[in-house]
Amino acid sequence: MEDPIVKFEGWWQQALVQSPLQQKNAVCVSTIDENGFPCGRFVDLKSVGTAGFVFCTYVDSAKGRHIQRDPRTAMTVWWDHVGYQVRVVGTATAITAADADRYWETRSRSAQLTTTAFQQSQPLAAEQELSSRLQEAADRFSAQQIPRPDQWGGFCIKPVAIEFLTFRESRLHLRELYKDLDGGWVKQLLQP
Repeated sequence: MEDPIVKFEGWWQQALVQSPLQQKNAVCVSTIDENGFPCGRFVDLKSVGTAGFVFCTYVDSAKGRHIQRDPRTAMTVWWDHVGYQVRVVGTATAITAADADRYWETRSRSAQLTTTAFQQSQPLAAEQELSSRLQEAADRFSAQQIPRPDQWGGFCIKPVAIEFLTFRESRLHLRELYKDLDGGWVKQLLQP
């Protein structure tokens, strides 16, 4: 049987070819907030492998706090231009500091500056504070590399279920659900 992680990697690579999307690696990650409600937002998918799906963020952001309280997490990908949707359900755990360092080094300098200048999800006094805080960070690191903030890291979603949906004009969409049962994947077709 086809490995769903390998299948995802193939679909992802296919979706990247001539993608009309500005944020080509954007995926929606949903967590459970402190009141038990789902909370979704788009993040940049960094990698996928046998361990799971990796995205980076402040570990003390709203999503980071949600995951630390309840690791049950979902991820949804929508690649309209190739007619694919993928839904992942699993548990998220923090990545290592070494992995966070490696991902930090792949970020653009402007992304590093923005990350360093702000505390994600914290209140902002006024809109003009955006540019002033960014300028302060730029001045502080003008002649040096920007170190990874301690609170910046990431999470890996280890899937327990992955559903692939291939859209068809006939509306006879192909839905393939893979479930992890005792360390092995079991595939089930679902009605459209």
